Amino acid sequence: MRRMIITALVAVLTLLPTPALAKPGLLTGDESRYPHAIRLEHGSHKGEILVALHRYASVDVLRAGRSGKKFQKLSTFSDPTSRWVLCCGHLYELPRQVGDMPAGTVLWAGSAGLREETMKARIWRSDDGGETWRYLSECARATNPYGLWEPDLSVDAHGRLHCYFSDESEDAVHSQYIGRTVSSDGITWSAKEKVVAVRPRGYRPGMPQVKRLPTGEFYLMYEICGQPDQYFCEAFHRTSPDGVSWGDPAWFGNRPVTKSGRYFAHTPSIALAPNGTERGRVILMGQMLMGADGKVDPGNGRTVFISENGGRDGWYEAPAPVAVPGARDDLCPNFHPAGVASLDGRSLIGFASDYASNGKCYTSWATGDLPPFPND
Repeated sequence: MRRMIITALVAVLTLLPTPALAKPGLLTGDESRYPHAIRLEHGSHKGEILVALHRYASVDVLRAGRSGKKFQKLSTFSDPTSRWVLCCGHLYELPRQVGDMPAGTVLWAGSAGLREETMKARIWRSDDGGETWRYLSECARATNPYGLWEPDLSVDAHGRLHCYFSDESEDAVHSQYIGRTVSSDGITWSAKEKVVAVRPRGYRPGMPQVKRLPTGEFYLMYEICGQPDQYFCEAFHRTSPDGVSWGDPAWFGNRPVTKSGRYFAHTPSIALAPNGTERGRVILMGQMLMGADGKVDPGNGRTVFISENGGRDGWYEAPAPVAVPGARDDLCPNFHPAGVASLDGRSLIGFASDYASNGKCYTSWATGDLPPFPND
């Protein structure tokens, strides 16, 4: 995340009001942003949907049934080690046993601390589908007063838990890089290592998100900010056979671009969906849709990208379930949109934030149809 976010996170909102949300499905009546959603695959709540909403000082967790038609607030938690902020977090359900945590244990990893506090990536654990939470461990810590952002969790092919994060505190070589730590029990973590660390120094990889495809291949989506040209904060991705080896950290990665040259800038987020093939679909969401000319595209805030065959067959566009036509480089409108596919893979339950007419930020959800399967 860009360093200027440090001031913005603790400031009182002074932005001018913008039009109310077009969709009526507000998740709560409280201010929130940075949604992240998963579908549970284990235990008594199998098939249900969890959503975490960022409220700066706390996190709200909501749950819905298999269809995602009604969300109920389950819990709220905050971090007693931080006076300033708890943000930029992702939910994750363990697909297999890690340490004393069985498959189906739900984890939330987020950034805690700001300003004079040392920033750290801290993990919380739920054993009952998101209803109650307890602190688990710290997977990474900043080495200076700068930021450590957007942790994301993944279990590799060997059963080890990985914590990915955006680190702007490490050294003079990289303004920010995507790093990770690794744990066999979720408690004790390895030293940091670089996963995406590009040159020149001002280029800033961030917003990592890892998914495991049905084939077992791992998929990493991220942004790179700091470019002086039209591709500022453009989305990139790369793959790994085992969730460990991601290639040369200095490599930028592949650009998800449509045939017309459209691409996403800022806060990329991915979801997986079945599509009648063994590889399935990768669905990409982002804050801003840009045209091939580097200008904001007319479909901005209204579009998602889809790639069939596990992301190998190029990208095409589809309507976003929640439209945020005023999406821009800002901490609310379409900031880190999220989505969960329906069980049959034919629709997408989308989550996005936007300013309401009172100038406050709220998160809403809606369900939109996905294009037909390739073999339909």
